[in-house]
Amino acid sequence: MTALLDTDGPRTAVGAPPPAVRRRGTLRERFPGLALPALVWYAVFMIGPVVAMFVIAFLSWPGMLTTPTPAGLDNFARVLTDETFWTATANSAVQIVVGLPVMIALAFLLAFYAVQKPRGHRVLRYLLFIPALISAPATAMVFYAMLNPDGLVNGFLRPLGLEGNEWLADPATALGAIIAVELWSGIGYSAVLIASRLDGVEGEIVQAARLDGAGDWRLAWRVYWPIAQDFIGVVAMLQFLSMLFNSAQTVLLLTQGGPENATTTLAYLIYRKAFVETDLGYSQAVGVVLFVIGLAGMWAIRRLLRATH
Repeated sequence: MTALLDTDGPRTAVGAPPPAVRRRGTLRERFPGLALPALVWYAVFMIGPVVAMFVIAFLSWPGMLTTPTPAGLDNFARVLTDETFWTATANSAVQIVVGLPVMIALAFLLAFYAVQKPRGHRVLRYLLFIPALISAPATAMVFYAMLNPDGLVNGFLRPLGLEGNEWLADPATALGAIIAVELWSGIGYSAVLIASRLDGVEGEIVQAARLDGAGDWRLAWRVYWPIAQDFIGVVAMLQFLSMLFNSAQTVLLLTQGGPENATTTLAYLIYRKAFVETDLGYSQAVGVVLFVIGLAGMWAIRRLLRATH
């Protein structure tokens, strides 16, 4: 091949095309379809509130009708030395460490049962959605009727010779009652989501496991769980965020953080500081802490339940 020698540059082949010139794409090429409106919406309504939370956390703002002033790190110093904050942190930790594994395990077993297609399995999937269709105030009313001293639970225990209890007013049982409400609300919804993934497990894999002598228990945890583990991790992250950030409504409706802060969670503490005590800077400092805990928790769940097949 004949080549030309350029005294001012490298050797190039005769007839070779000139090097491509890098050019910036048009706005439509860089954000195809509806990407640009979606990104604008995300930046304004998703990232914007997060930025505002961080800004308010560094302000002294004792009420909506007052002018905020810079506070530096004072709000975070107050948070870290506040006994109520550490009580709320411990309550949130118990709520998640106890409630989340129970919720995911029971939801997976319900989903496994549903995909075996027992009689009425289609109706079962609709029934599992019922807790998600009931509003939080209605749910709280149902559980209050069950757990108050003259409620259904004590009415069932007393004929059996067992002592009743003030479940929502006893510091030893109040947080457990809140966890029970969240389990009832979340297990069925999670089961339907997980079942939608388990439906995609190939029948040949299931038949091969059956031929190898796998029973239902082994089939569930040794075949279905590893295949769906990555998706189960996504469901676990959604429920983790729900328990971490949305517990305030259940606490507000049933116990208002009592008795003796036994049910005060981080989410409820943010509500109380912002809307009851009007200490907006402190509330958003707790919000920043909760934001970091949320990120760390999602990372941990993702690492623990990542795909292994």
